[in-house]
Amino acid sequence: MSAAPARRPFGNTGLIVPTLGFGAGGVGDPALSERDAETLLNSVLDLGIGLIDTARSYGTSEERIGRHLARRRGEFVLSTKVGYSVPGFEDWTAACVSAGVDLALQNLRTDVIDVVHLHSCPRATLERSGVAKALGRAVETGKVRVAAYSGDGDPLDFAVASGSFGSVQTSVNVVDQRAIETALPRAEERGKGVIAKRALANAVWRRDFVPGEDEAISTYRQRWHALSLDFGDLSPEEATLRFTAHVPGVSSVLVATRRIEHLEANLDALSRGPLPEELQRSIRARFQERGTGWPGIV
Repeated sequence: MSAAPARRPFGNTGLIVPTLGFGAGGVGDPALSERDAETLLNSVLDLGIGLIDTARSYGTSEERIGRHLARRRGEFVLSTKVGYSVPGFEDWTAACVSAGVDLALQNLRTDVIDVVHLHSCPRATLERSGVAKALGRAVETGKVRVAAYSGDGDPLDFAVASGSFGSVQTSVNVVDQRAIETALPRAEERGKGVIAKRALANAVWRRDFVPGEDEAISTYRQRWHALSLDFGDLSPEEATLRFTAHVPGVSSVLVATRRIEHLEANLDALSRGPLPEELQRSIRARFQERGTGWPGIV
Protein backbone atom coordinates (compact mmCIF):
# COMPACT_ATOMS: atom_id res chain seq x y z
CA MET A 1 0.00 0.00 0.00
CA SER A 2 1.18 3.54 -0.77
CA ALA A 3 2.50 5.64 2.08
CA ALA A 4 0.06 8.14 3.55
CA PRO A 5 0.58 11.71 2.38
CA ALA A 6 2.57 14.21 4.41
CA ARG A 7 0.55 16.64 6.49
CA ARG A 8 0.73 20.42 6.74
CA PRO A 9 -0.78 23.15 8.90
CA PHE A 10 -3.86 24.63 7.23
CA GLY A 11 -2.73 28.22 7.58
CA ASN A 12 -3.46 29.56 11.05
CA THR A 13 -6.78 27.73 11.36
CA GLY A 14 -5.49 25.07 13.74
CA LEU A 15 -6.39 22.28 11.30
CA ILE A 16 -3.80 19.92 9.87
CA VAL A 17 -4.39 18.65 6.33
CA PRO A 18 -2.74 16.07 4.07
CA THR A 19 -0.87 17.29 1.01
CA LEU A 20 -3.31 15.21 -1.07
CA GLY A 21 -7.04 15.68 -0.66
CA PHE A 22 -9.96 13.99 -2.38
CA GLY A 23 -12.41 15.91 -4.56
CA ALA A 24 -15.71 14.10 -4.08
CA GLY A 25 -17.69 15.53 -6.98
CA GLY A 26 -17.84 12.18 -8.77
CA VAL A 27 -19.15 10.46 -5.65
CA GLY A 28 -22.50 12.13 -6.26
CA ASP A 29 -22.85 10.88 -9.83
CA PRO A 30 -25.87 8.53 -10.11
CA ALA A 31 -23.84 6.43 -12.57
CA LEU A 32 -21.68 5.40 -9.61
CA SER A 33 -23.39 2.63 -7.66
CA GLU A 34 -23.96 2.94 -3.95
CA ARG A 35 -21.64 0.02 -3.29
CA ASP A 36 -18.88 1.52 -5.43
CA ALA A 37 -19.29 4.88 -3.71
CA GLU A 38 -18.92 3.20 -0.33
CA THR A 39 -15.81 1.32 -1.45
CA LEU A 40 -14.23 4.42 -2.96
CA LEU A 41 -14.83 6.65 0.05
CA ASN A 42 -13.51 4.12 2.54
CA SER A 43 -10.48 3.43 0.34
CA VAL A 44 -9.69 7.15 0.37
CA LEU A 45 -9.46 7.08 4.16
CA ASP A 46 -7.65 3.73 4.20
CA LEU A 47 -4.94 5.38 2.06
CA GLY A 48 -4.55 8.17 4.62
CA ILE A 49 -6.11 10.85 2.41
CA GLY A 50 -7.67 12.74 5.28
CA LEU A 51 -9.29 15.66 3.45
CA ILE A 52 -12.55 15.20 1.59
CA ASP A 53 -14.06 18.11 -0.34
CA THR A 54 -17.64 18.18 -1.57
CA ALA A 55 -20.35 20.74 -2.39
CA ARG A 56 -24.07 21.31 -2.50
CA SER A 57 -23.93 21.03 -6.31
CA TYR A 58 -22.22 17.62 -6.41
CA GLY A 59 -25.36 15.51 -6.69
CA THR A 60 -25.71 13.10 -3.77
CA SER A 61 -22.08 13.47 -2.72
CA GLU A 62 -22.84 14.96 0.70
CA GLU A 63 -25.45 12.32 1.44
CA ARG A 64 -23.15 9.47 0.43
CA ILE A 65 -20.28 10.82 2.51
CA GLY A 66 -22.64 10.99 5.46
CA ARG A 67 -23.96 7.47 4.95
CA HIS A 68 -20.63 5.78 4.45
CA LEU A 69 -18.15 7.79 6.52
CA ALA A 70 -20.06 9.08 9.55
CA ARG A 71 -18.57 6.30 11.68
CA ARG A 72 -15.07 7.44 10.60
CA ARG A 73 -15.70 11.16 11.02
CA GLY A 74 -12.67 11.66 13.24
CA GLU A 75 -10.30 10.46 10.51
CA PHE A 76 -10.66 13.33 8.04
CA VAL A 77 -11.05 17.05 7.51
CA LEU A 78 -14.45 17.66 5.92
CA SER A 79 -15.00 20.49 3.45
CA THR A 80 -18.14 21.54 1.60
CA LYS A 81 -19.60 24.55 -0.22
CA VAL A 82 -22.86 26.48 0.14
CA GLY A 83 -24.80 29.49 -1.09
CA TYR A 84 -27.40 28.09 -3.47
CA SER A 85 -29.97 25.37 -4.23
CA VAL A 86 -31.64 25.16 -0.83
CA PRO A 87 -35.40 24.62 -1.26
CA GLY A 88 -37.40 27.61 -0.06
CA PHE A 89 -34.49 30.07 -0.04
CA GLU A 90 -33.25 32.58 -2.59
CA ASP A 91 -29.73 31.80 -3.81
CA TRP A 92 -26.89 33.92 -2.45
CA THR A 93 -28.70 35.37 0.51
CA ALA A 94 -27.66 35.20 4.14
CA ALA A 95 -30.67 32.99 4.88
CA CYS A 96 -29.67 30.58 2.11
CA VAL A 97 -26.13 30.30 3.48
CA SER A 98 -27.39 29.58 6.99
CA ALA A 99 -29.91 27.04 5.73
CA GLY A 100 -27.25 25.49 3.50
CA VAL A 101 -24.98 24.91 6.46
CA ASP A 102 -27.79 23.25 8.40
CA LEU A 103 -28.69 21.06 5.42
CA ALA A 104 -25.04 20.07 4.93
CA LEU A 105 -24.76 19.10 8.60
CA GLN A 106 -27.80 16.88 8.17
CA ASN A 107 -26.62 15.35 4.89
CA LEU A 108 -23.09 14.73 6.14
CA ARG A 109 -24.33 13.33 9.48
CA THR A 110 -21.96 15.40 11.56
CA ASP A 111 -22.19 17.98 14.32
CA VAL A 112 -19.56 20.26 12.82
CA ILE A 113 -18.08 20.79 9.35
CA ASP A 114 -14.40 21.69 9.33
CA VAL A 115 -14.38 23.99 6.29
CA VAL A 116 -17.38 25.58 4.54
CA HIS A 117 -16.84 27.65 1.39
CA LEU A 118 -18.98 30.22 -0.32
CA HIS A 119 -18.94 28.54 -3.74
CA SER A 120 -17.81 30.85 -6.58
CA CYS A 121 -19.73 33.76 -5.13
CA PRO A 122 -19.41 36.96 -7.24
CA ARG A 123 -17.61 39.90 -5.69
CA ALA A 124 -20.68 42.15 -5.65
CA THR A 125 -22.54 39.51 -3.67
CA LEU A 126 -19.64 39.10 -1.28
CA GLU A 127 -19.60 42.84 -0.67
CA ARG A 128 -23.30 43.51 -0.18
CA SER A 129 -25.45 40.46 0.56
CA GLY A 130 -24.35 39.50 4.07
CA VAL A 131 -23.37 35.98 3.02
CA ALA A 132 -19.93 36.24 4.61
CA LYS A 133 -21.47 37.37 7.90
CA ALA A 134 -23.93 34.49 7.80
CA LEU A 135 -21.08 32.03 7.37
CA GLY A 136 -19.20 33.77 10.17
CA ARG A 137 -22.19 33.25 12.46
CA ALA A 138 -22.08 29.54 11.69
CA VAL A 139 -18.49 29.55 12.96
CA GLU A 140 -19.49 31.48 16.08
CA THR A 141 -22.23 28.97 16.89
CA GLY A 142 -19.92 25.99 16.46
CA LYS A 143 -21.47 24.53 13.32
CA VAL A 144 -18.40 25.31 11.21
CA ARG A 145 -14.72 25.50 12.14
CA VAL A 146 -13.40 27.59 9.23
CA ALA A 147 -15.29 30.03 7.02
CA ALA A 148 -13.85 29.83 3.51
CA TYR A 149 -14.20 31.09 -0.05
CA SER A 150 -13.89 29.02 -3.23
CA GLY A 151 -13.29 30.79 -6.52
CA ASP A 152 -10.86 32.62 -8.76
CA GLY A 153 -9.96 36.02 -10.12
CA ASP A 154 -11.14 39.30 -8.64
CA PRO A 155 -13.65 37.73 -6.21
CA LEU A 156 -10.85 35.57 -4.80
CA ASP A 157 -8.59 38.58 -4.38
CA PHE A 158 -11.37 40.40 -2.54
CA ALA A 159 -12.07 37.38 -0.33
CA VAL A 160 -8.42 37.09 0.67
CA ALA A 161 -8.21 40.79 1.54
CA SER A 162 -11.57 40.97 3.29
CA GLY A 163 -10.58 39.28 6.53
CA SER A 164 -13.83 37.29 6.52
CA PHE A 165 -12.31 33.92 5.63
CA GLY A 166 -9.77 31.61 7.25
CA SER A 167 -9.05 29.72 4.06
CA VAL A 168 -9.62 29.72 0.31
CA GLN A 169 -9.90 27.18 -2.48
CA THR A 170 -8.78 28.08 -5.99
CA SER A 171 -7.49 26.64 -9.25
CA VAL A 172 -3.72 26.10 -9.27
CA ASN A 173 -1.90 24.03 -11.89
CA VAL A 174 0.67 24.27 -14.66
CA VAL A 175 -1.79 25.93 -17.09
CA ASP A 176 -3.59 28.04 -14.48
CA GLN A 177 -1.06 30.02 -12.48
CA ARG A 178 -2.73 33.41 -11.99
CA ALA A 179 -3.36 32.83 -8.29
CA ILE A 180 0.34 32.04 -7.75
CA GLU A 181 1.13 35.63 -8.65
CA THR A 182 -1.78 37.32 -6.86
CA ALA A 183 -3.93 35.65 -4.23
CA LEU A 184 -1.59 32.96 -2.87
CA PRO A 185 1.18 35.24 -1.57
CA ARG A 186 -1.41 37.44 0.13
CA ALA A 187 -3.20 34.43 1.58
CA GLU A 188 0.08 33.09 2.95
CA GLU A 189 0.92 36.48 4.50
CA ARG A 190 -2.46 36.51 6.24
CA GLY A 191 -2.16 32.94 7.55
CA LYS A 192 -4.94 31.47 5.41
CA GLY A 193 -5.14 27.82 4.44
CA VAL A 194 -5.18 27.16 0.70
CA ILE A 195 -6.75 24.20 -1.09
CA ALA A 196 -5.62 23.91 -4.72
CA LYS A 197 -8.33 22.53 -7.00
CA ARG A 198 -7.83 21.31 -10.58
CA ALA A 199 -4.32 20.30 -9.54
CA LEU A 200 -3.96 17.99 -12.55
CA ALA A 201 -5.41 20.56 -14.98
CA ASN A 202 -8.22 18.09 -15.73
CA ALA A 203 -5.56 15.81 -17.29
CA VAL A 204 -6.21 17.37 -20.69
CA TRP A 205 -3.29 15.46 -22.20
CA ARG A 206 -5.41 12.30 -21.80
CA ARG A 207 -8.51 13.74 -23.49
CA ASP A 208 -9.39 14.33 -27.11
CA PHE A 209 -11.70 17.23 -27.92
CA VAL A 210 -15.38 16.29 -27.95
CA PRO A 211 -18.15 18.62 -29.17
CA GLY A 212 -19.95 20.30 -26.31
CA GLU A 213 -17.25 19.62 -23.74
CA ASP A 214 -16.88 21.80 -20.67
CA GLU A 215 -15.50 25.23 -21.54
CA ALA A 216 -12.90 25.06 -18.78
CA ILE A 217 -11.49 21.82 -20.20
CA SER A 218 -11.32 23.33 -23.69
CA THR A 219 -9.50 26.35 -22.30
CA TYR A 220 -7.04 24.18 -20.41
CA ARG A 221 -6.35 22.11 -23.52
CA GLN A 222 -5.62 25.24 -25.56
CA ARG A 223 -3.25 26.46 -22.86
CA TRP A 224 -1.56 23.07 -22.61
CA HIS A 225 -0.71 23.15 -26.31
CA ALA A 226 0.31 26.81 -26.17
CA LEU A 227 2.73 26.22 -23.29
CA SER A 228 4.30 23.08 -24.81
CA LEU A 229 5.87 22.11 -21.49
CA ASP A 230 8.76 19.65 -21.26
CA PHE A 231 8.86 17.51 -18.12
CA GLY A 232 11.79 15.37 -19.18
CA ASP A 233 11.40 11.79 -17.96
CA LEU A 234 8.44 12.56 -15.71
CA SER A 235 4.87 11.76 -16.72
CA PRO A 236 2.47 14.71 -17.02
CA GLU A 237 0.47 13.31 -14.09
CA GLU A 238 3.46 13.27 -11.77
CA ALA A 239 4.97 16.56 -12.90
CA THR A 240 1.74 18.54 -12.69
CA LEU A 241 0.81 17.16 -9.27
CA ARG A 242 4.24 17.74 -7.75
CA PHE A 243 4.34 21.22 -9.24
CA THR A 244 1.07 22.29 -7.64
CA ALA A 245 1.72 20.62 -4.28
CA HIS A 246 4.89 22.64 -3.81
CA VAL A 247 3.70 26.06 -4.89
CA PRO A 248 4.37 28.38 -1.92
CA GLY A 249 1.26 28.86 0.16
CA VAL A 250 -0.59 25.72 -0.99
CA SER A 251 -1.72 23.56 1.92
CA SER A 252 -3.35 20.67 0.05
CA VAL A 253 -4.11 19.67 -3.55
CA LEU A 254 -7.34 18.03 -4.62
CA VAL A 255 -7.58 15.08 -6.98
CA ALA A 256 -10.93 13.80 -8.21
CA THR A 257 -11.04 10.22 -9.45
CA ARG A 258 -13.11 7.07 -9.13
CA ARG A 259 -10.12 4.76 -9.50
CA ILE A 260 -8.22 3.74 -6.40
CA GLU A 261 -5.10 2.96 -8.43
CA HIS A 262 -4.99 6.60 -9.53
CA LEU A 263 -4.99 7.72 -5.91
CA GLU A 264 -2.18 5.30 -5.14
CA ALA A 265 -0.17 6.66 -8.08
CA ASN A 266 -0.79 10.20 -6.87
CA LEU A 267 0.51 9.30 -3.42
CA ASP A 268 3.59 7.68 -4.91
CA ALA A 269 4.27 10.80 -6.97
CA LEU A 270 3.95 13.11 -3.99
CA SER A 271 6.23 10.88 -1.92
CA ARG A 272 9.06 11.97 -4.22
CA GLY A 273 8.80 15.53 -2.97
CA PRO A 274 9.18 18.77 -4.92
CA LEU A 275 10.16 18.82 -8.57
CA PRO A 276 13.80 19.60 -9.29
CA GLU A 277 14.16 23.33 -8.67
CA GLU A 278 15.14 24.03 -12.27
CA LEU A 279 12.01 22.30 -13.60
CA GLN A 280 9.71 24.09 -11.14
CA ARG A 281 11.22 27.41 -12.22
CA SER A 282 10.97 26.57 -15.92
CA ILE A 283 7.23 25.81 -15.63
CA ARG A 284 6.70 29.17 -13.97
CA ALA A 285 8.86 30.95 -16.53
CA ARG A 286 7.01 29.39 -19.49
CA PHE A 287 3.68 30.53 -18.08
CA GLN A 288 5.00 34.03 -17.51
CA GLU A 289 6.30 34.06 -21.08
CA ARG A 290 3.19 32.71 -22.84
CA GLY A 291 0.34 32.96 -20.37
CA THR A 292 0.41 36.62 -19.39
CA GLY A 293 -3.17 37.77 -18.97
CA TRP A 294 -4.69 34.30 -18.75
CA PRO A 295 -7.35 34.43 -16.00
CA GLY A 296 -7.94 31.81 -13.35
CA ILE A 297 -10.60 29.29 -14.34
CA VAL A 298 -13.43 28.64 -11.90
